[in-house]
Amino acid sequence: MRTDSSPGTLPAREHLPAGDAGAPVLDVVIPVHNEEKDLQPCVRRLHEHLTRTFPYAFRITIADNASTDTTPLVAARLEAEVPEVRNVRLEQKGRGRALRTVWSASDAPVLSYMDVDLSTDLNALLPLVAPLISGHSDLAIGSRLARTSRVVRGPKREFISRAYNLILRGSLQARFSDAQCGFKAIRRDVAQVLLPLVEDTGWFFDTEMLVLAERAGLRIHEVPVDWVDDPDSTVHIARTATDDLKGVWRVGRALTTGSLPLDRLTRPFGDDPRDRELTDVPRGLARQLVGFCAVGVLSTLFYLLLYSVFRQFCGSQLANALALLVSAVANTAANRRLTFGVRGRGGAVRHQAQGLVVFGIGLALTSGSLAALNAATDSPAHSTELAVLIAANLAATVLRFLLFRAWVFPQRREPTPSPVAAAHTPGAPAHRTTVPYAPAHRRTPPYAPLPQRPVAPPQPYQTTQFRADEAADGSFSGVTDATTRSQPARPHDTDPGDAR
Repeated sequence: MRTDSSPGTLPAREHLPAGDAGAPVLDVVIPVHNEEKDLQPCVRRLHEHLTRTFPYAFRITIADNASTDTTPLVAARLEAEVPEVRNVRLEQKGRGRALRTVWSASDAPVLSYMDVDLSTDLNALLPLVAPLISGHSDLAIGSRLARTSRVVRGPKREFISRAYNLILRGSLQARFSDAQCGFKAIRRDVAQVLLPLVEDTGWFFDTEMLVLAERAGLRIHEVPVDWVDDPDSTVHIARTATDDLKGVWRVGRALTTGSLPLDRLTRPFGDDPRDRELTDVPRGLARQLVGFCAVGVLSTLFYLLLYSVFRQFCGSQLANALALLVSAVANTAANRRLTFGVRGRGGAVRHQAQGLVVFGIGLALTSGSLAALNAATDSPAHSTELAVLIAANLAATVLRFLLFRAWVFPQRREPTPSPVAAAHTPGAPAHRTTVPYAPAHRRTPPYAPLPQRPVAPPQPYQTTQFRADEAADGSFSGVTDATTRSQPARPHDTDPGDAR
């Protein structure tokens, strides 16, 4: 992709020349399927860019997943002609399967991938992997939705991309901005523990990996990118969107039930402050849903009782408003204490004021339902009014929970007062405490936690040759991590009907 700089006061960005840095530190994977036309120019352009700008040694790995054209021949020729290029052949389709296979077998400390069309400007590659090499972050992603990104694509793909990310934010509480950009990187020590938890073998692989990493408290670095849409893309949008929605449902259900062992991804204390054992930590989504539903059932019964009482003395609209107002105040107070665990009087007035805004939205829904019922029937029965109000309140309840969780009672990141008293003695570090904390590695998780993020070592890494069929089933000799070798087999990895 050619990026033309707009005229301005700043000169165009230029890279400093990079010298020989020894053994591979970065392994760039290019997953391909029937890309005989684009593969050679992509690899040669990427190789030229890395040779000119990247300050460490690198490797480019072509992951050919079940190509039926001359792509394997092109990949083999590139491997023979370019020393830094390696070719891996898989007999099954699926981008996620290809990435898991190659990443699991790679010996480079930093692993990345990009699409063969090179839609993303390569100037973002070094900023993408630099936080991983330095040890600052665990994963890095390119974002086309950042404010400083420059993106050229049609309105259809723009709408799909933004709608998909809104779905992720609303359903899985994802905080990263762009899950689908084919421009990502991960540290090898993180990949060895994270990849066995990722089930998808297709296009949802990226999203599932990012959601699990974020929920486990790993640090995700985002890089704004310049991106130009490939008009010849072979991605089947409708089928991919359907599979992605199924994946969202599967991951959301697993996170709600707590069936994913995310504690295996925890890091030792001192590397990530979220590993501290703090008191009064806000409850998780599952616990909040149970509390909110219990309070909602009781407040709905209270609301219907009030409506029936007020209906004896006034019209339906006024009775509905009064009943909803009283029950809304009680509902906000109950959810504040029972669902979201907020204690004390601090912020109570503000919470009630915000609760009244939510009440106004519920009032609009229920009043509109009653108005529609009265317009359709001159004298509706009392039971019909109650049925319409119940249906309207169900819709208002869903919206109320989302607003309560995201706006009224958001999960704060402020530090919580700790009962641990700091002892400042001469010669002792300021962070030393009189009572030892319980670090993550002493909580006896079912799997060993990740080590602290070390800076990529300068010593050489031995390159391991392997066959694709060995890497796919986990029997390769290049990986000695026990967690990776014990990865359970999944039906997805041997499903011949994978259309991707």
